[in-house]
Amino acid sequence: MTLTVVLIWLCIGLIAGFLASHVMGGGHGIAMDMIIGLVGAVVGGLLLGNWLGYEPTSFIGHVIVAFLGAALLLGLLRLVDRPRGIFR
Repeated sequence: MTLTVVLIWLCIGLIAGFLASHVMGGGHGIAMDMIIGLVGAVVGGLLLGNWLGYEPTSFIGHVIVAFLGAALLLGLLRLVDRPRGIFR
């Protein structure tokens, strides 16, 4: 993996994490948004690639797939991290 590929993935993760955190609400900071975007890119790629057979061919397509995965990941994190109890 070259430095260029790593930088492209970081850009995609940053964009996807930023978009997903603003759409889903509650940003976690640039670093956490980037991590969520990168993990979301993997999740979105696996889900869309393996289940639906969709393979993005453009930068925008990769950002959309990463965004969908990041939004799904944020939704799952929100379900796990929500306050519990009757007084909260």
